[in-house]
Amino acid sequence: MTKVVVTNGNIDGALKKFKAKVARSGVPSELKKRKHYEKPGVKRREAKKEMIRNAKKHKSY
Repeated sequence: MTKVVVTNGNIDGALKKFKAKVARSGVPSELKKRKHYEKPGVKRREAKKEMIRNAKKHKSY
């Protein structure tokens, strides 16, 4: 569980730190993945498309 200490009553700063820690831990992306079931073949297809996109983006001549 993620914890943040509030110093000098600065709740806004603590909230900002908490959100950053949660984002770094990968909880939001994991939640998105688990929201809907995706068939293994669909996952592979999407991963392959992503690899092609990245290869085109980082292509050096």
